[in-house]
Amino acid sequence: MNFLITGAAGFLGSTLANQLAREGHQVRGLDDLSTGDPQALPPDVHFTRGDVNDRPKLWTLLQEVDCVYHLAARVSVPESILYPREYNATNVGGTVSLMEAMRDVGIRRVVLASSGAIYGEQEVQPLAEGLTPRPRSPYAVSKLAAEYYVRTIGSLWGIETVALRIFNAYGPGQHLPPSQPPVVPYFLKQATRSGSLVLHGDGNQTRDYVYVDDVVSAMIAAATAPGINGLVLNVGSGVETSVRDLARLALKVAGSGSNLVANAQTGGGVSRMCANIALAEKKLNYKPSIPLEEGLRLTLQRDARFKK
Repeated sequence: MNFLITGAAGFLGSTLANQLAREGHQVRGLDDLSTGDPQALPPDVHFTRGDVNDRPKLWTLLQEVDCVYHLAARVSVPESILYPREYNATNVGGTVSLMEAMRDVGIRRVVLASSGAIYGEQEVQPLAEGLTPRPRSPYAVSKLAAEYYVRTIGSLWGIETVALRIFNAYGPGQHLPPSQPPVVPYFLKQATRSGSLVLHGDGNQTRDYVYVDDVVSAMIAAATAPGINGLVLNVGSGVETSVRDLARLALKVAGSGSNLVANAQTGGGVSRMCANIALAEKKLNYKPSIPLEEGLRLTLQRDARFKK
């Protein structure tokens, strides 16, 4: 098959591109390189630097494509609070631009990378797709709006759509900015360098950490699975883990004696988050296979940034 991946040079996009190329598919990638690294892509991926709002470039890249993976997005919750207009322009406007270009060229399926963040604070766990979203950041709002746009205009224009609500994906190559980095690479970095691991709040907040290879398996299945048009599907591990337990596992796999340090500030996140993955199991035959401790070990082994 022929695929276009927007956001191809990012963490998820590059991992997906490498797997599709290994399976013999033809892959094109688009990325503005605001955070991505084109060196993470295999040489047989046709890569183009550009913005997802560049319609002429999209028309060219979409020629003879069977399915689009739409991963291009700005993804920092704290940053979205500061710059909501920019997040709306990329995450919502870019999605609409892509859908219009797909309509013009005649592409018939798109897989949208959405986020578990759209659920917000909920009274029940694990989180099932039928719950009313309660987004708590402009980032989460933008991903929810992208879902609605994809599903609504896809149904009007005859484009098959599926949105994957990805929970806390982690693994080798995850972007590690100097300020407010994702918690998994931050903990591994600190553990391997004998730095303190800072827990915001009491450390009892929970998340669903899912290894990147499991996420990619769901993405690949979504390109061809029947009976999923218009659906949203959770992609997580189905396991709820506290931030404190994550920190302890990071220390264990790194063989580190670093300290855990409590920070009274919570950062404003939700208290609990765990994915109900029953629908993805049914529709995609999705079976996450890499437990958290194993995934942390694989990340250490495969990511040169964490070598002691």
